Amino acid sequence: MQYSSVIVLQRDGGAAQAIVASLCNTFSQVRSVRTLDELRANIISHRAESVVLDMEVASIKALERLSREFPQTTIVCTHRVADEALWASALRAGAADVCAPTDTRAVVSALRHTPMRHDTAA
Repeated sequence: MQYSSVIVLQRDGGAAQAIVASLCNTFSQVRSVRTLDELRANIISHRAESVVLDMEVASIKALERLSREFPQTTIVCTHRVADEALWASALRAGAADVCAPTDTRAVVSALRHTPMRHDTAA
């Protein structure tokens, strides 16, 4: 099954490339951005269903804001050394999961197996 669009915001360029490459077989459009402003603009312009968000770039407050602004978008967060407290905080803020950025299989799995958040679905 091909999903439509995902936007990737990662601080580390190598991690971003690996995640983008792993998502290309599942998503019809995969884009990498460098800032939260670019991320917002791309979610709107490409109607992104999913986001991979580096928690070293975005704070919990930024994640909460993104989740409120784009309730239809699944957000999977990444962090190099995420602990249980960060994971729980991210889930409360609206993330579907938190994965290591080097674990591309977990990132893809989290995106593919998370129910869509279409709060306005009929």
